[in-house]
Amino acid sequence: MTRTTFNRLREVKDSLPHGSSAVIADELGITADDVRDFFRGTANGESGYHIEPGPDGGIVVLADTRILEVALRLVWETKNGL
Repeated sequence: MTRTTFNRLREVKDSLPHGSSAVIADELGITADDVRDFFRGTANGESGYHIEPGPDGGIVVLADTRILEVALRLVWETKNGL
C-alpha cells in the first residue's frame, strides 16, 4: 500500500501532457474514465483507493499504484524530452 496526499495526485495530473488518460488506459487495459476517476478521487473500491481526512486535501491510500506509476513515468518522459 502507498500513501500520498490528494493534492500530490492533483499535481501529477496537472503535469501530464494532453491525452495522457487515454495513454495510461491503453497501457493498463482500463478505460480513460477509470484514469480520470482515479485523479478526481472518485476511483471505485476495486482499486483500493481511500481518502482519509488530513493535510493537503487528505491522505490517499492506494492499494493499486499502477495508474500513478504510469503517470509519473509519463511526466518524467515529458520533462526529459523522451
